[in-house]
Amino acid sequence: MKNHRYGLASPAEVARMSGREVLQAIIDGRLPQAPISKTLSFWLTEVGDGFAVFEGEPGPDLLNPMATVHGGWALTLIDSAGGCAGHSLLPAGAAYATVETKGNFSRPVTPGTGRVRAEGRVLSQGRQIISAEARVLAKDGRVLAHGVSTILVLAVGR
Repeated sequence: MKNHRYGLASPAEVARMSGREVLQAIIDGRLPQAPISKTLSFWLTEVGDGFAVFEGEPGPDLLNPMATVHGGWALTLIDSAGGCAGHSLLPAGAAYATVETKGNFSRPVTPGTGRVRAEGRVLSQGRQIISAEARVLAKDGRVLAHGVSTILVLAVGR
């Protein structure tokens, strides 16, 4: 597994970068992975226009009392992949905030599931609202969870 650096980029570092450029810089290690990635054991691994992928390790520290990974972990992957898919389409200086994320859990996730992949794809892009779908997949391609995120585009220079 790749050694990641965690933290936040300074506004000056990203001021002239498009959303996709920021996300690619995170993947390349020129910018740090978000602090939540360390806490929840998942990382941004791919980006394209309207597309983003996270991979995650469902470890024992994520378990609920029923010995399965808490559903909030998969929902956070859905929100992250969908949000970053939308972020990949934003111009330099723009930002976003999640308005809503809805998820459906198809199969239990356990530490034995192994590394999962969350793929986010933009479904609709307006000036202020972007909707994206995301799927959390097992190594064999089975859908573990899926959902939709709606994000609000914040004006350049907020």
